[in-house]
Amino acid sequence: MRRRLTLLVAAAMTLTLLAFLAPLALLVRSVAEDTAVDRAARDAQTLALLVATGDRDAVALAAERMNAAGSFTVYLADGTTLGAPAPATDAVRFARSGRSLTVASDSGREIVLAVQGEGVAVVRAQVPEADLRRGVSRAWLMLAGLGALLLGLGVVVADRLAVSLVRPMGEVSAASRQLAAGQLDVRAAVAGPPEVREAAAALNHLAGRIQELLQQERENVADLSHRLRTPLTALRLEAETLPDPHAGRVAARIDGLERTVSALIRQARQRVAEPSGCDIAAVVAQRVTFWSALAEDTDRAMTSQLDDGPLPAAVPADELAAAVDALLGNVFAHTPDGVSFSVGLTRSGDVARLVVADEGGGLPGLTGRGISGGGSTGLGLDIASRLAASGGGSLRAGARSDGRPGTEVVLDLALVRPVLTSA
Repeated sequence: MRRRLTLLVAAAMTLTLLAFLAPLALLVRSVAEDTAVDRAARDAQTLALLVATGDRDAVALAAERMNAAGSFTVYLADGTTLGAPAPATDAVRFARSGRSLTVASDSGREIVLAVQGEGVAVVRAQVPEADLRRGVSRAWLMLAGLGALLLGLGVVVADRLAVSLVRPMGEVSAASRQLAAGQLDVRAAVAGPPEVREAAAALNHLAGRIQELLQQERENVADLSHRLRTPLTALRLEAETLPDPHAGRVAARIDGLERTVSALIRQARQRVAEPSGCDIAAVVAQRVTFWSALAEDTDRAMTSQLDDGPLPAAVPADELAAAVDALLGNVFAHTPDGVSFSVGLTRSGDVARLVVADEGGGLPGLTGRGISGGGSTGLGLDIASRLAASGGGSLRAGARSDGRPGTEVVLDLALVRPVLTSA
């Protein structure tokens, strides 16, 4: 926009200068021609007065003196020629009839004056083209320099004006991009033209409102999560009354649930997500170990093929664990007991691929977040999908790629070069 404004002003100034300087240049040339012709005409009239006196010596002396700065010729009635030798032209012959005139010629301007006396004498003054154009080139150069100077000053002023308009808009745009990136404390500078100031103020108000709503949502989620501690405590007390080995297994699961609730509280109260990462191999191995006990209890054959780590990814360990739990939990939620499943983790270039496949009847169709056709909340795959998006990957769910009956969910995550903290 800055460049466009500058070009617009430059184009407008160029047209204005052309409209002003072109007629002025023509006027300068016309004035130079008129000045040269008038000067020669005055000298020719002076010479004509001497011719009228009949003093040939005075005429010859005056013509010689005038020829030092011009070209003057006197054609006397008896055919004698005084001054600069020049053949009689058509204009001279026409002047023999008693008329004076000024005509243009190939070499400049020709001024002829008829002098009445004993016959008709003719005074001829030749103004060369160089005299007609004297000083014109220098004047045109000065006009061109003046036009270039004015155009340059105009462009500089237009550029400064464009900066004063564009810079506030750029600051508003930069602030909006930072807000979109999650930096909710950023505010745009309220500066520039009234329209830009109004846009900046509106953006700041919107950012403040979003920050308030997010803070309120975090507090609500944190409060809700905190309330879950009471039933968790009750469950722990109930688990202690169970006989072994069920008491230890239930207590371990309650511990995992309590850790998840604690992580949810911390995340809900966190204003800005800190960059974090984890080792995908370590997190997946941990969650597979956790779910293998439940698979054994439900008579499910579980096959796991996990590549050795480290497989570093720029996603938090707790979020990856939640996504893996969601994918494995779907197998238990949507297939009957006894249905076998497999978990695979492989590395392909800069991508880690997690594949969860079962031999059941397939997942119910999900039409949107929180909507499920199988009686569930519909959030499991959404959790995994959001994790994949934040980790530079993707999530696909559908029929198994090997053609066997069942469902296959593929979670791809982009790997990073530095090894991050493992879970």
